[in-house]
Amino acid sequence: MASSKMRRIIVVGTCGSGKTTLAAEVARRLQAPHIELDALHWGPNWTPVDLKVFRANTEEALKSDSWAVDGNYSKVRDIVWPRADTVVWLRYSLFVIYWQLMRRTLRRVWCKEVLWSGNREEWHNVFARDSLFLWAITSNRKHRRRYPLLFEEYDHLKVVVLNSPREMRQWLRETFPEK
Repeated sequence: MASSKMRRIIVVGTCGSGKTTLAAEVARRLQAPHIELDALHWGPNWTPVDLKVFRANTEEALKSDSWAVDGNYSKVRDIVWPRADTVVWLRYSLFVIYWQLMRRTLRRVWCKEVLWSGNREEWHNVFARDSLFLWAITSNRKHRRRYPLLFEEYDHLKVVVLNSPREMRQWLRETFPEK
């Protein structure tokens, strides 16, 4: 499918798979807004914003004719997915996800990178019960079961499944070539 037919794209996948990086690059190449659902969802101190606020902010963010969204939030799926024309699933192996997640997490912790609403990842969270590494295992299994069913439910979507970073780079080059 030519990129001119892809104007409203959702990037989904397990945490650490590269959703934000890919969506930001697609948005740049489309010259469209990049909508990071994590940024709309998380308030200060890693507290989720009120659901009504999250949904309203998501609605507002989707008002343009073209965008690239990243995130797996079922709380707003009924808002985002019906408006999209394409969903890109980063269906990477757990090994690849863990490697990328480890690099990203170490960079964020070491550099004290400020995320949404002033939040930061910290060393003690890396090994906590609700760590992203445990969440990656749980959510990866869930996504592999659930996404094929969702693709049937939202059958208007063009579905792109990418199984490796190499496939992702090739898809990006072919679909949204640099000008």
